[in-house]
Amino acid sequence: MTSADTLRSVRLDLAGTREFTTPGAGRVRREAIATVTHEHLRALHANAVGERPGIALAAVGSLGRGTSGPLSDLDLVLVHDGRSTREAELTRLADRLWYPLWDSGIALDHSVRSAAECRSVAREDLTAAVGLLDLSFVAGDPDLVAGVRSTVAHDWRAGARVRLPQFVESVRARHHRHGELGQQVEPDLKEALGGLRDVTVLDALTRAWLTDRPHGEVGPALDRLLDVRDALHVVTGRGRDRLVRDEHDAVAALLGHADADDLLTVVSSSARTIAWTLEGTMRRAGQSQRARTLRVGPRRPAMRPLGYGLFEHDGEVVLGSTRLVGVDPDLPLRAAVVAAGRGIPLSPQTLTNLAACPDPTLPWATRTRDLLTDLLAAGPGLGQVWEGLVQVGLLERWLPEWSAVRSRPQRSPVHRHTVDRHLLETVDRALPLTRDVDRPDLLLLAALLHDIGKVAGSRDHSRTGAQIADGVLRRWGLPDEDRQLVVLLVREHLALVEAATRRDLADPATVEGICSLVGHDARTFELLRALTIADARAAGPAAWTDWRSGLVDTLTAGVRGRLTGAAPPVPPPSPVIGIDAAAVREVVAGRPHVRVEAEPGGWTVVVHCRDRVGLFADTAGLLAAHGMTVRRARLATVDGVAVDEWFVESPGGDPPEPSRITAGLVRLESGDRTVLRSALARRGRTPAPGGTQAFVVPSAASGATVVEVRARDRPGLLHDLGRALADEGVSTRSAHVSTFAGRTLDTFYVTDAQGRELRPAAVARLLAAVIDACDAG
Repeated sequence: MTSADTLRSVRLDLAGTREFTTPGAGRVRREAIATVTHEHLRALHANAVGERPGIALAAVGSLGRGTSGPLSDLDLVLVHDGRSTREAELTRLADRLWYPLWDSGIALDHSVRSAAECRSVAREDLTAAVGLLDLSFVAGDPDLVAGVRSTVAHDWRAGARVRLPQFVESVRARHHRHGELGQQVEPDLKEALGGLRDVTVLDALTRAWLTDRPHGEVGPALDRLLDVRDALHVVTGRGRDRLVRDEHDAVAALLGHADADDLLTVVSSSARTIAWTLEGTMRRAGQSQRARTLRVGPRRPAMRPLGYGLFEHDGEVVLGSTRLVGVDPDLPLRAAVVAAGRGIPLSPQTLTNLAACPDPTLPWATRTRDLLTDLLAAGPGLGQVWEGLVQVGLLERWLPEWSAVRSRPQRSPVHRHTVDRHLLETVDRALPLTRDVDRPDLLLLAALLHDIGKVAGSRDHSRTGAQIADGVLRRWGLPDEDRQLVVLLVREHLALVEAATRRDLADPATVEGICSLVGHDARTFELLRALTIADARAAGPAAWTDWRSGLVDTLTAGVRGRLTGAAPPVPPPSPVIGIDAAAVREVVAGRPHVRVEAEPGGWTVVVHCRDRVGLFADTAGLLAAHGMTVRRARLATVDGVAVDEWFVESPGGDPPEPSRITAGLVRLESGDRTVLRSALARRGRTPAPGGTQAFVVPSAASGATVVEVRARDRPGLLHDLGRALADEGVSTRSAHVSTFAGRTLDTFYVTDAQGRELRPAAVARLLAAVIDACDAG
């Protein structure tokens, strides 16, 4: 039997001689450590306490859970019944137990408590309650330990509904103090979000009968983290939980990893699995708590429709029916867009169901690609939805290259996130900048892919990333010109900041070099500038200092001056397709004509109507009132007849009805606006954030003033925009309306009542009215 003086070295030697690289070896190693520790403690208890009734030695913490490492602390409780042994005698017995352990150098957390005190402490202290749930017998009276464990577990279940908010708050506070394990280069394996203690939280929630025990990847993720902790103990000879840089190589070698980056990737991915599972489990617990609240009447689930067969239920997005699962390849992306846009997670079961959907046909259709860019433009809700897609394997089916950068560490001091998290952070930082570029969708795609080349073995991640991005964008069906532009942005995303910080800004060659890089195209430069800023801001404060920002601004001013000597060309309106002579005759006779054609992902609504001020606003409002979402539109006037094409989607799934739209237009033309007001009021209105830009493109058209509007998309935006144009008394000769990644890019060719270009004063009033209409909602 091992003496107290040698227990520490025996545990360490036992771990050091066991296998670390064979699958499943970690559990065997930890079982062996637990066995030798229990043998020693039983011998120590026999010497110190003997066979006294009503007293027992029990373990909590990692030893109680059976996950003790080579040099983990021993958390021991000397439990007594409160009657059989006097207090002075208990103190003497406890000293005989604890002193040999202290002398051996083992870290010891100890206490002496009666069964009643254990119960009382568990009721008052959440941390103590969670620890006592793992109380396990070591030596002495087994019935005493079983009774305490049973009583504490009963009290935990009985008080769970009341104590859950406090428990969740304490977990959140710990995460705030210790950070996110999956994003740390020197991670705290125990206390950080996704660490070992969070698995204890999962167990505590399930023992409260508030939620089912999580299955799937949590067990393997826990084993991987425990293996890293065991290796850290062996390498350092200390019971540490923080994996510092100096120990990366040695721990990686002991575990059989190729290098320290592979080690950190395993740690990060395991922690993120635990963290994601914890978030879902805490939501399940909260739902269970609310379900236990007494209600009057039948218990019916509150399902708020979100469109496209999706509903909000108890803080999660769920499918109303699985009818389209396995049929519609766009369903997962559409569900993700709806969830992320509302900042609500997809339920775990819904994610599992969505994973059964087929993959999009290659190359992707335009509607599928539009859904992806809409997802990237969702804002703060993107992160949690994206992580859910990663956890069920959907994301890597759409973007297999993601697996190479997932959880990959970045050791540069300017970076604070893993590669994949940095890519999402860059997307988020690019969102406010989309108003400054004419192709927000391409900016967001470039932000998503700009560091996709940071893979093992790459010497120049920008060029590697450009090659990878080219293949990705071909699969996604991006048109050649757009694909080449995004590839250029990925390849040169460091060029602007490098030129600003390493070149003489007073040298004309510096400006000329950037101009040549972007093909002397102002729009390409604005995309590159926006990507540069978003990338630097996402990296962290050290990457975007006032000094760097000032240098980039100086270089930007020089490049803009060189590139914008002439206004960027605005393409003329495309000819309207499908002018119907019979429809024109019907319009001349005094009645609008509406035709609806089914298209992939929606419908094209072709409207022939007598041109008038406000027609654009009325048509946009009528489509919105009928539940349609406008993706793009082309409007033109031919001999006094407006011939307009609107490509729309229907969140509710119902196609637009030509007869209803025709009747609505007739009523609106007669001055009856009740159909529009009442319908829009029923649908509700969502105020948009600020940031709208409206400006005149000079010399872009003959005989008309060209107004370009860039705004955040929202329900009713086109109607409000059209009303602003009508209220200013301008006529819309033609228009191009499009939505890219959650932002509208609309170009209007407008004239005054006499068909002439607007005067400067009228232009100023119009721009102010348009901005107010878009931002006020």
